Amino acid sequence: MRATTIHAPYDIRVENVPEPVVRLPTDAVVRVLRACICGSDLWAYRGESPRQPGQRIGHEFLGFVEETGPEVTTVRRGDLVVAPFKWSDGVCDYCREGLTASCVHGGFWGSAGYDGGQGEAVRVPFADGTLVGLPKDAASDDRLLSALVSLADVLGTGHHAALGAGARPGATVAVIGDGAVGLCAVLAARRLGAERIIALGRHKDRTDLARRFGADDVVAEYGEAAVEAVRGLTRGEGAHAVVEAVGTAESMRTAVHITRDGGSVGYVGVPHGSATGLDLGVMFDRNIALRGGVAPVRAYIPELLPDILVGSVDPSPVFDLTVGLEDVPDGYRAMDGRTALKVLITA
Repeated sequence: MRATTIHAPYDIRVENVPEPVVRLPTDAVVRVLRACICGSDLWAYRGESPRQPGQRIGHEFLGFVEETGPEVTTVRRGDLVVAPFKWSDGVCDYCREGLTASCVHGGFWGSAGYDGGQGEAVRVPFADGTLVGLPKDAASDDRLLSALVSLADVLGTGHHAALGAGARPGATVAVIGDGAVGLCAVLAARRLGAERIIALGRHKDRTDLARRFGADDVVAEYGEAAVEAVRGLTRGEGAHAVVEAVGTAESMRTAVHITRDGGSVGYVGVPHGSATGLDLGVMFDRNIALRGGVAPVRAYIPELLPDILVGSVDPSPVFDLTVGLEDVPDGYRAMDGRTALKVLITA
């Protein structure tokens, strides 16, 4: 079959690889219908996250179950399913507590020796604990499929950030980062009842989408100017809840300094570099909490799926470029060059 592989920085290829098969009784094989490129994939693409030459890549996909092992009971051949960006067994202590990202048997798609989501098919370990069934008729609705594949990562990750930040009715929420996760955090904050949402970003097409998703204000400045702008919008106090969806020391410093005393920062930006941007003295003095990390999106899918199906939440506009599998390298170049926000891959 055909699948996306990475060989070196900026060297993404679509190549022939072995067809996946059921190896263990808890496995399933999913034929991919939709996948996408994540902003975090770009760190590997740019050589900032090491990969083995020829390693598979991609961690967001949905598709039809093609085969199951004898111990799989929750899905069967022909079911339309979505896979979160980490597989999980569903039964360990962490999974039962809702922290599926820490599953003792879990792992990431595209890890060495495992299939990536940007291919024609994927072997899914622990299918019962990982896959979530979708309405089969969604397969004929392109917009709905785009919204549903966001459940694999960006919508659940934005939701995780908004929860960590403490988004709630009556709260002012600030979101740092105008990538797909930050935009989904805007959606999530509105869904959770935030009274006011401030989006921080410098790309007008993206901040326009943030407004469409529910942002009331946009701050295009960064650093100290951004801090001054947000405080100017909040009577000098800052936001009750701040989402950090970038992962740099500068963005974390900004997050802390725009948080209201007694507020919280929800961080989901993958950290890069040795500096954190955190000053524990400032956080201590101002009673600022910090919550976040790798999102347990498998635990969030059952909550978020109904809202997508009824149309009250629609993250599909984050996909502004669609490519076929053979054109995935072009999709990487588009996202790396910021000519695309998030790339959807069709089978």
